[in-house]
Amino acid sequence: TTVAMFTGRANCPYYAKAELLADYLQTNLPNFKVHKITQSPDKWEQWLHDICETNGWEHRQSPIIWRELLDRGGKGQLLGGLNDFLEYAQQYYTITSMMLSEEMLAIAEENLQAHLEIVKEDEEIKSLIKPMQIWITSASAPVCYHLIPLLANGEVFGMTTEISIHLLDNGQFKEILCGIVMEAEDMAFPLLRSISEHTEVDQAFIEADIIIVLDDVLLNLEVQSLENYIGEVSEICQVYAPLIEKNAKSEVKVISSGKTFANLKATMIRTYGPSIRPENIIAIATSWESAAKAMLARRLNMNIAGVKDVIVWGNITGSNYIDLSHAKLYGYESAIWGPPNFQRPLLNMIYDSEWIHSEFLSAQSTLSSRVSRCTGMLPAHAIATVLRYWYHGSPSEEIISVGILSKGQFSIPEGITFSMPVRFQNGNWEVMTELEINETTQKVLGRLSHELVQEKLVALKEIKEMHPYEAE
Repeated sequence: TTVAMFTGRANCPYYAKAELLADYLQTNLPNFKVHKITQSPDKWEQWLHDICETNGWEHRQSPIIWRELLDRGGKGQLLGGLNDFLEYAQQYYTITSMMLSEEMLAIAEENLQAHLEIVKEDEEIKSLIKPMQIWITSASAPVCYHLIPLLANGEVFGMTTEISIHLLDNGQFKEILCGIVMEAEDMAFPLLRSISEHTEVDQAFIEADIIIVLDDVLLNLEVQSLENYIGEVSEICQVYAPLIEKNAKSEVKVISSGKTFANLKATMIRTYGPSIRPENIIAIATSWESAAKAMLARRLNMNIAGVKDVIVWGNITGSNYIDLSHAKLYGYESAIWGPPNFQRPLLNMIYDSEWIHSEFLSAQSTLSSRVSRCTGMLPAHAIATVLRYWYHGSPSEEIISVGILSKGQFSIPEGITFSMPVRFQNGNWEVMTELEINETTQKVLGRLSHELVQEKLVALKEIKEMHPYEAE
């Protein structure tokens, strides 16, 4: 069986004549099949150039015709243009076309109108399915590479939600971004409508539904002071926040992640973007939760999935406190058994209380090292998990730690981003203020609050010194 492939400009009279002859051959010859691809006049030249370059052909006119032998495989055999096809039909099938010029022009006009109607219909259908617009900053970071498949496989937003991903970074990382784009396209995710790279910050966050901020600074206190690094972070946010207000959707969700200053980035984006809904700016603490749960599960020789309600308080990527007072164990092998929802208080199951107070709590520096070294899977999974909870709700009654703008909960000062326990429901989150906080924890929260207040003050001071007139 021979399949004749026809492509030409929608308004080309020569394409119209070749198309009519091909239809005649397909109708009268059982082993002759036709596949037609009509191109818009404004896209024809580029399409012709690309297909010729791919196949090593030389052809400059409309139409272009080639044949493919289904039973043999391999690349198609170029026949050429209209005259070549007329000669082919005459030689192999003793059939020719007697179409007049007036007929060719009339059919060409009909082809163009039909093509325009099809294009318009396709655009209308696509407009009804609006993909979710996701922007990722510092997208050359390894975490972005691991995050894209998690966002595009349908598990985060649902199997009926298409997404478009926009990768933003400095021009020096353009080649890396292009490589990520090509690989993501090659994976052909059914829900990934498009993925693109951007190096012009002025055009950032257009129509954004979700913005994932991965920007980090490489801390080296031997090179410059902590205050200078805080100033750098604040300056980045001072650029991003007005662009988010200007270009993003009104209900945009902003997620701060990364290895450094996760809380501060959320605070400063809120500070410099006052019209952004404050409840929609959060910092991710799930990596810390996961690392702590893994450490506890190893100690208890159990499945990490059975460790729940470990709370991360304070500065996620700085001074924080891992609170086990509400932690529970599910499926823990002991003398008492119960149904799958049967849970035991974690502190009651670790009989070596000295281990809790000495090794585990003192091991937070070890946890910090583990989390900061995780450049890919763990932080990507943390972001995807929180996004899934945000859109579909977190497990009933389960505690999730998230850095949010404090409004005085748990006696934490207002106006700082502080990691605290929340639950996600109906597209929103709410702080679990019903949790009882013991005196020891309350003292720790006071110390952590003071550090974050000072960090915010330093950030504002550094920006004022760098841009005195803008600050005024």
